Amino acid sequence: MNDSTQTTAAPRSDSAAPAKPDSDMQAVLDELAALGGKPIETLAPAEARKQPTPADAAKSLLQKQNKPTAPDSLVPGITAADRTIPGPGGPLAVRIYTPAGSGPFPVVAYYHGGGFVIADKEVYDGGARALAKQANAVVVSVDYRRAPEHKFPAAHEDALATYQWARSNAASIKGDPNKIAVAGESAGGNLAVATALMARDKGLPLPVHVVSVYPIAQTDTTTDSYERNANAKPLSRAMMGWFTRQLIRSAEDLNDPRLDLVHADLHGLPPVTIINAEIDPLLDDGAMLEAALRSAGVPVTRRVYEGATHEFFGMSAVVQDARDAVAVAGSALRKAFEK
Repeated sequence: MNDSTQTTAAPRSDSAAPAKPDSDMQAVLDELAALGGKPIETLAPAEARKQPTPADAAKSLLQKQNKPTAPDSLVPGITAADRTIPGPGGPLAVRIYTPAGSGPFPVVAYYHGGGFVIADKEVYDGGARALAKQANAVVVSVDYRRAPEHKFPAAHEDALATYQWARSNAASIKGDPNKIAVAGESAGGNLAVATALMARDKGLPLPVHVVSVYPIAQTDTTTDSYERNANAKPLSRAMMGWFTRQLIRSAEDLNDPRLDLVHADLHGLPPVTIINAEIDPLLDDGAMLEAALRSAGVPVTRRVYEGATHEFFGMSAVVQDARDAVAVAGSALRKAFEK
């Protein structure tokens, strides 16, 4: 990982068949299946938000292994507090994760996944909390507005507002306003990059680094990885199509550079770390984003985890690849903050 221009652990591409999950990843998938959730793409959004999540599966697996499940036991040394901050459409709920000590610490604005429709900061507590530990940073994880109640670009507007709030109020949360980064998973991985784009276009100070975990980076669902992993768990091509239908106002939104990142003007962005799972429709999104960033002269590192699926990043308690990925992300952030 010393060379920031190289992708590591490239995925296998010699077969149209999906790869097999590693044993610890498969255990989570088996547990998720046992929880009996319904296919998200067959449900109304309100019902979809009630379905068991991969985070629920990881917790259930820990319980069966007679291991602790309390967040502060899984990631010691991090305190979490919920509050609200102002947003463009009304107050936004955030969870602020703070390392032990007096600070000031760097700050990371963090965006959860869920296709812009489902999930929240609670579901993605594992990734945000672990990143606070690994980066030794205050992490501000926000419940941005979700579709279809709030169509595109509501989530993006909230993401930028959260970044601006974190910068303006860093000192009040033991943070350093000169050391601000953005990070997110899936839809949140998109929001992290898009926030940097929006900050650049508005003439705002840029984040020092972007961590984008299995991001939604473009809107074409016919890529090789979409084809190969069309029926993957816990994210399938059908689910992605359902998310998009809930999100957009019209087909024109599909070409908006905040959603179609790979065709956006990416010049002048801060360095980016991309983390991908091999068994994921969004694998090629990460590869395409890496190529687009490099073409724009943006320093980029991308890491692909073979045998891992979408949503693995927050599963450090049960999946080895998650521990490795969070360490990679945390290291990238620490190095950026040191500069």
